[in-house]
Amino acid sequence: MSLFSTSFRLPSFDYPPAREGFWGPDYYATVYSAEIVNSLTNLAFVYLAYKGISNCLRNGHDTVFLAGFISYLVIGVGSFLFHSSLNYGMQLLDELSMIYTTCVMFYATFSHKRSAKGAALVFALAVFIAAFVTAYYYHIKDPLFHQNAFALLTAVVFFRNLYGMEVSLRPSRRAKRRAEVGRLDVHDATDQARVDQRDVSVIKTMYQMIPVGLGSIALGFLIWNLDNAYCPNLRRWRRAVGLPWGILLEGHGWW
Repeated sequence: MSLFSTSFRLPSFDYPPAREGFWGPDYYATVYSAEIVNSLTNLAFVYLAYKGISNCLRNGHDTVFLAGFISYLVIGVGSFLFHSSLNYGMQLLDELSMIYTTCVMFYATFSHKRSAKGAALVFALAVFIAAFVTAYYYHIKDPLFHQNAFALLTAVVFFRNLYGMEVSLRPSRRAKRRAEVGRLDVHDATDQARVDQRDVSVIKTMYQMIPVGLGSIALGFLIWNLDNAYCPNLRRWRRAVGLPWGILLEGHGWW
């Protein structure tokens, strides 16, 4: 029995006849975009990248942050082009730009407070990782490799930043680290107490934000996998409920 086999139906209109695709129905809205919902939801990436780039240019932030937001823009544009065209070259742009953006964050994370030589070595390692993933993924064409490489890179960057935040901001860890390298705090007791209170507040805020970030990533990953696993059912259900409600079942677009 169909999930939507009921006499009650919200006001809607039927999907136009269309060529079916993996996330189909394809080209039902326009001949210029195969997957209209998956394409248009990428405009959120483009907007956020624009805001980030504008902020970097206006406030003179480090170049690595500008590069990160430019990479973020490439993800949005690449995904838009792929879902509009379903072209394999655009698919590579969509998927590999995720790796390149993470490599930018990898460089920003591991080059922080390093010497020029150390930063150059980190840059070379990031370029090597990006080149290796690109070449190997193009060779085997296995999406699981791309997903695992992206997940591993993201986890490395996340936990390294978590460690850096603890060492740099938590007063007890910072004092211990300074003692180990023979450095003393330059603040007097009053100023040091104010700095410690500020940093503890920052850490508290960050740990409140981390579950939100991880939760949204986990939810997106779940929707992504459900969309892959139950694509035929979702296509059928979208046609059963009609438009605009079928858009709510566009799992790939939402995640």
